Amino acid sequence: MNALIPRVDDEASFNAADHLLNVNIVAGRGSKTAYIDNHGSYTYQQLKTLAQKTATAFINLGLREEERILLCMTDSFEIPTTFLGAIYAGVIPVLTNTLLTQSDYAFMLADSKAKIAIVSSEFSDTFLPLLESIGSLERIIFSDGKTGELSEIITKSKCAPKSADTHADQSCFWLYSSGSTGKPKGTIHVQTSMRDTARLYAQPVLNITSNDIVFSAAKLFFAYGLGNALTFPILSGATTILMEERPTPQAVIRVLTEKKPTVFYGVPTLYAALLADESLPDPGQIALRICTSAGEALPSDLSKQWYERFNINILDGIGSTEMLHIFLSNRQSDYKYGTTGKPLDGYALKILNEDGAPAEEGELGELHVQGPSMALMYWNNRKKSRDTFLGTWTRTGDKYRIDSEGYYIYCGRSDDMLKVGGIYVSPTEVENTLTNHEAVLEAAVVAKSDDSGLVKPKAFVVLQTGFSPTPEMEETLKVYVKGELAPYKYPRWVSFVEDLPKTATGKIQRFKLRDK
Repeated sequence: MNALIPRVDDEASFNAADHLLNVNIVAGRGSKTAYIDNHGSYTYQQLKTLAQKTATAFINLGLREEERILLCMTDSFEIPTTFLGAIYAGVIPVLTNTLLTQSDYAFMLADSKAKIAIVSSEFSDTFLPLLESIGSLERIIFSDGKTGELSEIITKSKCAPKSADTHADQSCFWLYSSGSTGKPKGTIHVQTSMRDTARLYAQPVLNITSNDIVFSAAKLFFAYGLGNALTFPILSGATTILMEERPTPQAVIRVLTEKKPTVFYGVPTLYAALLADESLPDPGQIALRICTSAGEALPSDLSKQWYERFNINILDGIGSTEMLHIFLSNRQSDYKYGTTGKPLDGYALKILNEDGAPAEEGELGELHVQGPSMALMYWNNRKKSRDTFLGTWTRTGDKYRIDSEGYYIYCGRSDDMLKVGGIYVSPTEVENTLTNHEAVLEAAVVAKSDDSGLVKPKAFVVLQTGFSPTPEMEETLKVYVKGELAPYKYPRWVSFVEDLPKTATGKIQRFKLRDK
């Protein structure tokens, strides 16, 4: 076990931010570079100072312990300072996806009753109307990465001398997880959750040290990205590169060649795009020693192509918002193509068949996981909480089987949810949007694999009388969904049909469409 990440008595006082902010100061690394973003570089001492000043700023704004603030920010140094500053003050930060719609944010603000929203200025048009419509929202503070309103408020504040006296099991931060009906679920994590993911994954599997430079294409608002670019590097004394713009292949290649990260966290869709890009550098132009993938299953061909190019195996793993980070993964010393590897030490897994009994070797079943980073519950959603958190076990909703060597093989979802670019997409939400178009009578959305083996949404559409199934209509519907929902949710293919398969009670049978 890494000495920087000691176990604590789960009945004791513990403040996650206090732990994260002080670990490198105690180790004599206060002057070491902690973060590099689009605006500059920052030391671990600056991280601590600015987070403590942020804590004071929130207290001065009237926020009390366990009250929520919503963060919708692009990746810059202001995210770790704001996130940790809130926790230091005992305030609960709610990290949100920057790719969502105004209605999504309205729901999250109303659901969490966040009093303050910290928002990157580029989203001002989306958020300003919500100040009047959401009664619990008192103020929006805009961020520009290094300057702007948030920076001004923090600059005027003094360092909070002491962190809030929080309990190890006390609520620490929230992440919203997508729901099968499209309504997100506020997932509550405790003060020790971040420390436990670093102790059980970052150190034993990735072996991150203070010599590493890490870069996560997955943004900080993802559970995956939060561990990659905040928890793991801080608790290992590494340097983290943050990039505000979208992780296009060109932007990622620029970071890999200019900043020379040694640890890279990606998703299968991005690895496929990088391999297809003519400007992908040769091994001698980069400094990578380890690469990881999560969010969706990594096709064998992609991982083999990456190994042939860079002599590095991509460590495919699976985690969830409910478990905070990866709990099942391949390892450098124990790797098998086409699998998600084996359970991490500290986590227990079981696969249950349709009868609820333990699955036999090779038998398909639903994956359940047990471990210390499990969330407390979903906020304001007792039914979903009871369906997902079963005592000490968490239902993942993922179908798996175990091969004869003990490797776990992903076999899809137990529900109809899709993973697109590592982000859940509800078919119901896309279907409802399609049927709002005047030309659409009915719609069904299923998962379809593209030429790289990556999952994307495909829509089957029954048109209203008077509308024709033309290529122009297909494009019209794609553009319409893009305009109504987060862009990654739109159907990449639209197939026009005369009717949809249904049960006797009228429920659409999506499974009958999956192979069409």
